[in-house]
Amino acid sequence: MRVVVIDDDRFVCTSLKIILEAEGDIQVEATGTEGEEAVQLCRKLRPDIMLMDIQMPEMSGLEAGRQILQEFPDMKILFLTTFSDKEYIVEALSMGAKGYLIKQNTETVAPALRAVMSGQNVFGDEIVTKLPGLMSHKEDGGGNVPYTLKPRELEIISLVAEGLSNREISGRLYLSEGTVRNYLSTILEKLELRDRTQLAVFYYKKLKNGMSVNQ
Repeated sequence: MRVVVIDDDRFVCTSLKIILEAEGDIQVEATGTEGEEAVQLCRKLRPDIMLMDIQMPEMSGLEAGRQILQEFPDMKILFLTTFSDKEYIVEALSMGAKGYLIKQNTETVAPALRAVMSGQNVFGDEIVTKLPGLMSHKEDGGGNVPYTLKPRELEIISLVAEGLSNREISGRLYLSEGTVRNYLSTILEKLELRDRTQLAVFYYKKLKNGMSVNQ
């Protein structure tokens, strides 16, 4: 897979390039140290994944991510940062980022990139434990959600939120992958969501915290 690494610390960029390319199946096409450079490199190289820090001079990783996804909605963005601020996490997931990892163990980065490449969403352990408490009920005051979701659709949404791939969901529910894809297309259209990441956010925001959904 082709990856671009963006971090305002050049040493981190160099280290990640060495570590990731040693895996054999990951090619770091370029590195950059600021958000604007991330946007330019994405335009120029169209990598498979943008691996980006959040706090950078001039333009942050979040700002760069928003701009990139506006221009390239299918681009996969994985944030790798030292910051676990809830505002950053919510913004990253809401914009459609494919994952959010905390810098602590570089051995987790390559597996995370492979998971994102295969279509999964990736959250570090610290993020997973925070997700249920991150989403407030401000939009509707905690009342009923005006969606009609069938029990099977709810099952699939919860498994997507756990980060399972279509193949894993099909195995868990004894469905074909094609059937799972069809369910997901219907769910995304019904909820007016763009992708699996937004669906995971919807789960933690509307369902996980005990809010009722009309069935």
